[in-house]
Amino acid sequence: TVGFGMTTPATVAGKVFLIIYGLFGCAGTILFFNLFLERIISLLAFIMKACYERQLRRSGLLPPNFRRGPAMAGVGSLVGWKPSVYHVLLILGIFAVTISCCASAMYTAVEGWNYVDSLYYCFVTFSTIGFGDLVSSQNAAYQNQGLYRFGNFVFILMGVCCIYSLFNVISILIKQVLNWVLKKLECSCCPKCRKSSARLGRRNAITPGARLRRRNISMDTEGQYDSDTEGRRLSGEMISMRELTASNKVSLAILQKQLSETANGYPRNVCINTRQNGFSAGVGALAIMNNRLAETSDSR
Repeated sequence: TVGFGMTTPATVAGKVFLIIYGLFGCAGTILFFNLFLERIISLLAFIMKACYERQLRRSGLLPPNFRRGPAMAGVGSLVGWKPSVYHVLLILGIFAVTISCCASAMYTAVEGWNYVDSLYYCFVTFSTIGFGDLVSSQNAAYQNQGLYRFGNFVFILMGVCCIYSLFNVISILIKQVLNWVLKKLECSCCPKCRKSSARLGRRNAITPGARLRRRNISMDTEGQYDSDTEGRRLSGEMISMRELTASNKVSLAILQKQLSETANGYPRNVCINTRQNGFSAGVGALAIMNNRLAETSDSR
């Protein structure tokens, strides 16, 4: 998807072949980038978790003979631990800058460009923009031409992978900023949000009429209520666990499972309390980043 435009099909058969082959070729390339992203995030998570465990040992929060495995269930600070988005962003940024600087040094020495133009070419190529104003390997002959073309291929492949991963981490941060802005706009501009937030401030209070609105739903699951005053309740009156779960539509089976997992320290692969929004799940690379990293927004 760089598309410099220096080499293009000229015949009708070549153009038709490009259209058909491009469907599978571009799809396979995106799949390769997603797999690379998943592996590099797993590697960074492993290294960063090892550093985090070492830091805990130095601070005395972990025993010296701590080993990964069943003993990890007893350590609450490591259950479900994930690397921070900011740390992964910093590491990928260092990788991308290092590859770009090394490739620019090669292009400056071989192509005769100045260093700034070489850095510009690296960004345009690695980000698959591909303007085509600067293109490598266009001279008739080079010194050590085979070695140069192999190095050019390796730098472009590694650079595109790193920039692709870096762009996806930046998209996570953009998503968090947009969620924060939308939340602020909704809470400050919409009167309904202010009313709903005022009602949610009292966690154990059931407002008058709430039981009546949920009567059709609760009768299918819990049956008739024992209380005679179904539509009215004083704000200071205690409520039972049955009424609390019925009013909040919480399944007791799920609640017991969560309490059991919390007590036993079993790791959970999926965060149950994750708040869903328009950007939370995502597809492709965004879904990989959401599953592998610990997002640092306030809503998480």
